[in-house]
Amino acid sequence: MTDVAVVGASMTEFGRREAWIRELLAEAGAACLESATVPPDAVDHLYVANMASGEFEGQTGISNALASDLGVVPAYTQRVDQTSASGGAGIYAAWQSVASGVSELTLLVGGEKMTHRTTGESTDVIASLTHPVEYKHGVTLPSFAGLTARRYLERFDAPRESLARVAVKNHANGVLNPHAQFQEEIDVETAMESPMVADPLRLYDFCPVTDGAAALLFCPADRAAEYADDYAVITGVAGATDTHVVHERVEPTRMDAVADAGRDALHMAGRDPDDIGVAELHDMFTILEFLQMEALGFAPEGEAWRAVEAGRTDRDGELPVNTSGGLKSKGHPLGATGVAQGHEIYRQVTDTAGERTVGADVGLACNVGGFGNCVTVAVMEGR
Repeated sequence: MTDVAVVGASMTEFGRREAWIRELLAEAGAACLESATVPPDAVDHLYVANMASGEFEGQTGISNALASDLGVVPAYTQRVDQTSASGGAGIYAAWQSVASGVSELTLLVGGEKMTHRTTGESTDVIASLTHPVEYKHGVTLPSFAGLTARRYLERFDAPRESLARVAVKNHANGVLNPHAQFQEEIDVETAMESPMVADPLRLYDFCPVTDGAAALLFCPADRAAEYADDYAVITGVAGATDTHVVHERVEPTRMDAVADAGRDALHMAGRDPDDIGVAELHDMFTILEFLQMEALGFAPEGEAWRAVEAGRTDRDGELPVNTSGGLKSKGHPLGATGVAQGHEIYRQVTDTAGERTVGADVGLACNVGGFGNCVTVAVMEGR
């Protein structure tokens, strides 16, 4: 099996964009190829991570269209859909294409166009990933988040303010990310006094509806120096699933798929949780940052809130989490999110994240679909 490197990365501005999905994808893809000075016709495989271009925009066949838009024809192309974990699944697929020896140069582009729909319409599209019985009864991911947050706070005697501090931290990081949707700081009081959405979670506990795209370029590690002086090697990658019906889980405050994927990715990389110097976690809701930290072994069960309160996950802490601003501040264009997480880890381990750079040699990205229904974890190391 061939070692795989990431030699190029790009992302568009996240937020409310006038551009449509094909334009967003082409913007990110072209910038990524340019970053590695790679001509389009050198690409062997093109993967497009996207959850719902048909539902949001009535646009299907986007991977074939993008191949023409970028000029990578006759590259093999495929759309990757794993709901809100589509980007992470795209990283796994792109890694497999190179690791298997089938492709010498693989481009992954992830994107979503969402803001032209109302919040209610977007929520309904996303809620369609739930079990049909849950969906029939009006269950949405925000309602799952509220129920789980209440369970966590009561089970572990955690203060409500600890969730607000996740939002405060990630907004502070987003200020330094020129691509982030929200680039302004908030304080705990603002977060705590924002409108209630799903008790006990308030407006600032949720990520926004977002347009945007991101891209990564993969090649065999032994050829990486041809494209970049500094690059990242994917030393571990794994995926896992959990029960589709959330209430069938033994304990809703445990994300078993995150634990399984994280364990396998770290084992493949020959690493332990203590080796990770920076992490991008899927904070669609603030409570998910706690649950993923614990599932990945970054904190004991029920103790992640203490790490946040102590500043351990701040940008200058022992384990910086969501230096990009996370989904909370950077934004969450579904299919782009996992790719954008990979973009941030690539930037961090190659020391090219500007003011956000924390000097980490090893980073981890965790992309979650639904409420932990499917997960991909990737470990990258700088070279």
